[in-house]
Amino acid sequence: MSTRQRPEELSVKDVRPVLFYDSGLGGLTVLREARYLLPYERLVYVADDAAFPIGRWPEEDLLVRLQDQFTPLIEDHDPKAVVIACNTAFTLGGEALREAFPGVPFVGTVPAIKPAAERTASGLISVLATPGTVRRAYTRSLIESFAAQCHVRLVGSDNLAELAEQHLCGEPVSDEALLPEISDCFLEQNGQRTDIVVLACTHYPFLANRFRKIAPWPVDWLDPAEAIARQLVRVLGQDLASVPSESPDLAILTSGARKPAIERLLAGFGLALMPGCELMPKSV
Repeated sequence: MSTRQRPEELSVKDVRPVLFYDSGLGGLTVLREARYLLPYERLVYVADDAAFPIGRWPEEDLLVRLQDQFTPLIEDHDPKAVVIACNTAFTLGGEALREAFPGVPFVGTVPAIKPAAERTASGLISVLATPGTVRRAYTRSLIESFAAQCHVRLVGSDNLAELAEQHLCGEPVSDEALLPEISDCFLEQNGQRTDIVVLACTHYPFLANRFRKIAPWPVDWLDPAEAIARQLVRVLGQDLASVPSESPDLAILTSGARKPAIERLLAGFGLALMPGCELMPKSV
């Protein structure tokens, strides 16, 4: 049974960590922004690389996996808040996780359709996402609620998350590999052009400079990481750490893999890789 304290029992010097979860390394874009705003918080980053890429998982299997992963994570780390730094995971499982762990504040990641609709001049918006996020009813409800006056094109990429991971690990990724993944984002209609592309996968901002180089015309590549970090600050409220943590910020790879390139990358984000950190093997 968890020993988590109720909010009224917590000290203002709450030293519990903030937990970040993603299917791989993409959530580091969110962790980076969070560290700017919350320099004293202790951070634990979980990369579910055993299941990567989760955008291809059947929904029922992915829901089970999320529940199975978070049960030991929350029991072991007792986080003061959890950031689901993954559109695919949160748009499918966010509400179920909140119901399963009602004492834990969850901060989600959803496609930034509302700010895109507010900023567009042409009315033509594209949402670049994983196939899983594109399929979600959650994504379509965001469009209906906030962008009904716009033409929103959903573009599901099968390969971009994996290409982003290769890029992060220093492996070569060619323009020829990237261009087919983003080309459907660009639409010309009635004398107007797409002017905003929502990056609806936290991996994609790592490739944004490459996208700018190969895009047929300039667009605003909308990265939600800063907005997610600001929401985390609001959720933490009075539980903000006021002094530096005595414990290191940690990374967990659910595969238990130890790859020098990934360890160097994580170190660059201020994270020490936990040894012996396998949680659950990939099941599908």
